[in-house]
Formats: sequence, structure tokens, C-alpha cells
Amino acid sequence: MKSFDIPSVYKSQFISALKEKRRLNDKLKKDFSPSKFEFENSIFYIARHFGFCYGVENAVEIAYKALEENPHKRVFLLSEMIHNPQVNQDLLDRGMRFLMDTHGNKLIPFSDLSTADVVIVPAFGTTVELQKELTDLGINPYSYDTTCPFVEKVWNRSAQIAQRGFTVIIHGKPTHEETRATFSHSKEAGMSIVVNDITEARKLLKYIRKESSSESFYKDFEGRYTEGFNPAVHLERFGVVNQTTMLASETQEIANFLKDALIDFYNLSETTLPAHFASTRDTLCYATNDNQEATTELMKTEADFAVVIGGYNSSNTTHLVELLETKLPTFFISSEEKLNADGSLSYFDIHEKTEQFGFLPISKDRKTKILITCGASCPDATVDSTLNKLLEILEENVKLELNLI
Repeated sequence: MKSFDIPSVYKSQFISALKEKRRLNDKLKKDFSPSKFEFENSIFYIARHFGFCYGVENAVEIAYKALEENPHKRVFLLSEMIHNPQVNQDLLDRGMRFLMDTHGNKLIPFSDLSTADVVIVPAFGTTVELQKELTDLGINPYSYDTTCPFVEKVWNRSAQIAQRGFTVIIHGKPTHEETRATFSHSKEAGMSIVVNDITEARKLLKYIRKESSSESFYKDFEGRYTEGFNPAVHLERFGVVNQTTMLASETQEIANFLKDALIDFYNLSETTLPAHFASTRDTLCYATNDNQEATTELMKTEADFAVVIGGYNSSNTTHLVELLETKLPTFFISSEEKLNADGSLSYFDIHEKTEQFGFLPISKDRKTKILITCGASCPDATVDSTLNKLLEILEENVKLELNLI
């Protein structure tokens, strides 16, 4: 796989060496068991796969290259390049500015831009509408394009099935930048609709069965369907794609549920099913799949609690938290700065969408066992710093060094 030139501030010798050792011992990626590190008072279990993925490293390299190559120009990102606070803050500190927030609200009027400015598309991609708006201003938003190739793969797959007359059902978070971009590109080729979760997929059932009116459909899915969408017609044939960072199990559940609804309503056979249901295969990126499988394997280890590191608005990281918290207490932190020497911490509650204060459940009479992972946009250096902070809290007289691997 291609190697990228990313700033040293994001790197960790320890984490890099650990990943390389696991890679060499498991080149076919069949071993998803965690790495185990045992100390005097604690045992760390680190997920097999975690941290910067191909798309993130590609985006980081391009963004810093843009700054380096344009020292006397204004350099803008359409929005956060990736969902990681350390990376985004460093870019801001180096002079880059964000044109929009993560919800698509403009922070800087496009009318303030000039043709001399550099505008970078984030890793999530952008909408056709924003592309045109910038192009009309004489700005090429793809002179430095950090769009993840796995996101583009979903766009291409959506276009393929739409051009064959199938509606594209997108499993994704409606307000997420990537889902907004995928919907925008998909609707250029045909009819599209965004479904947030299995609950909303079940809502579609009454429209697939033609049991409810179009009026209620337009209310249920307001703002998330293509102009001219007629549920009585456009839910007769469809395929399912996804935001690349969703839970693989939930996407599969949605696809199977909707496929079964078609089979039942139209009495389809194996021969007639392809006329109504487009086989899209899984459109999750490899890193999302690897990280989720590694987390599922991590959960097989008995432990006192789990720590997940990453940006609070990171979709792929949030799903790792969702998986782990079904098994044991899970603390979602953005960096080691959220941890205090007395074992207290500030962590993000993904349900309340707020930071909470608490204490790590450290064992007093035996070794504390901790499961550790992070999202695909979390730098190795942040993982390294968090692990070492945990060692301090647990009063381990050691730091993570290469000789421990």
C-alpha cells in the first residue's frame, strides 16, 4: 500500500513498530486478536487495527502540501478535513481557514473568496452544488482534492445502479458531510433517499407495500429524497449503499430487511429478485471493516473498562464506542488531556451528546484490565500519549518503548 508523508507530530515510534510487527506476522489480516501488554498493576489490550487509514493519511498529506506550496496565498478547507480535533486545530494554527462548519453552514461568505485563493475539498467529499458554486467563482475546488477514494467508490456504485433504473437508498447520518455529498452525487444519476437507521428502514416498509400515502412519506423523509420522488413507483426497485463509516452489521440488517420486504410483497424468486433489488455489495471502507472486526474481537477479552480515543463528531469512532459499551464501561475521550492523575476524567456520552465527568473503575485488589482502540482519524501520537497517561494513573513505573514489543 502507498506510504504517505505526514507530519512527524502525528507519528509514534511505538505504535508504528507495533503495527508493523502485527502486519508482518499477519500479512493476510486473518488474526484480529488484540495486542497484550502486561505491567505490574495493569494489562492493556490494544485492538489489532486502529488509527489513521489510507484516506486520512492521503488527506493529511495533501492538506499540508497545499500549505507548503502556497505560502503567500489564502488556503481554505470547505469544512473540517477529518473529524479529529488535534489535526484540525493544527491546520488552523498554520493559517488554514474553514469555509463551513460540519453542518454545512457558511462561516465565511463565498463572495469573500478570490480566484487567487486555494480551496480544499475535505476527505468526506463535497456536494455537486458546492462544486458548482466555487467553479462559478473561478475557483477549482479539486486543485487539492483530499476526497477519500473509498467515498468516491460509493459515488460510482450509486451512479451505476441509478443509471440502471434503481433507486439508491443511502444508509447514513443525514447531516454528516459524507452522506450529504453522496446524496448530492447520487441524485445526479437517479432517484435517491437517505435512511438513518433500521427504525427508518422499517418506516419504508409501509411505502414498499403501498400501504401509506405519498404525503406521509414526504413528511417522514423530509429533505432526504430526490425531487420528483414517488414512493409508489420509486420503491419498487432499489439498491442499498452506505456512508463508509457506518456499522457494517446495521447496513447489512437494513439491506436484508428491505430485500425481504421486496421478496414478500412481489413474491419474488431467486430468478426474479435481481429485477427489483440491485446487489451493491458492502460499500464500507476497508478501515471501517477492519476496525469494527478488531473491536468485536477485542470485546471477547474480559476487562474492567474500555477507552476509545477520537474526535467526538467522528462517525466511525462513535460506532466503536457503540460496540464496546454493550459489553463493558466505555470511555470516549478525544486525547490524554481528558485524563487526570487521580483517575478522574471527562468523557463524551454519545447518547446525551455532552461531556460527562467520572472516574475510571480501577481495580484495587488485582491488575486492572483495559481495552483500548481509536478511530480511523486519530493520530498514532495521540494514542501513544493516552497509553502513557494511563500508565501514570495506574502508577506503573514504565513508559511504552520499542523494547516492550
